[in-house]
Amino acid sequence: MGIQFFEQLSIHTICPFGGVVSFYQFVTTGTLVRRVHESALVLMFAVFALAVFFGPVFCGWLCPFGTVQEFFGKIGRKIFGKRYNAIFEKTRLGSKLDTALRFLRYFILALVIFNTARSGYLVFADYDPYFALFNMFTNEVAVTAYIILGIVLALSLIMERPFCKYACPYGALLGIFNFFSVFRISRKEESCTKCRLCDKSCPMNIKISKKQFVRNHQCISCMECTSEKACPIINTVYLAAVRPGRKTS
Repeated sequence: MGIQFFEQLSIHTICPFGGVVSFYQFVTTGTLVRRVHESALVLMFAVFALAVFFGPVFCGWLCPFGTVQEFFGKIGRKIFGKRYNAIFEKTRLGSKLDTALRFLRYFILALVIFNTARSGYLVFADYDPYFALFNMFTNEVAVTAYIILGIVLALSLIMERPFCKYACPYGALLGIFNFFSVFRISRKEESCTKCRLCDKSCPMNIKISKKQFVRNHQCISCMECTSEKACPIINTVYLAAVRPGRKTS
């Protein structure tokens, strides 16, 4: 029985998104989508509990695919210098396109959950670059997943976290927690010097310098913008509890 368990192990066993796509089937039939283990449900609830308090900390601190994208981003910065991450920032049309594309991941989330619930099959696995990266050189990965992985890594050389911004369904779901999480990134207007170092440090390119509290669906709670890391003024950008009814931006 122990050998059988280990034979069934895959990246889905330790991926909390497996719990999300299996939840409907688990509630309605008491079973999980094929290849998803009970541990995925446990991880799903653990990540949700963290998100209620601190937002998408899984994305900012734990997701290995986000780390891989940032690694390629460091290479891209050395190659392209100031041109790195400028593809959508130089023109008004590019900026508007970037804003629109950031909602694409919600469409992908809805599509994945609907089709998985209907079919009982992990449909996203055939297109998932995360799955392709960590199952490389096995016969489990579809060619489409390898192609998308190549595109994501190539894009990571010219912009920050492209998959996280535009296509990750799990990031989309966790991003919703930013609207009601207990703790959020806060900026003290009185001591802010408008140096915009917080903006430049944000891997999701959120304009922190224009907000009192960051309530953005793309924030990944990575803390890179805070006074501990980017902001040069002590206690100016920091994580703080937001009182109910207090105005946020």
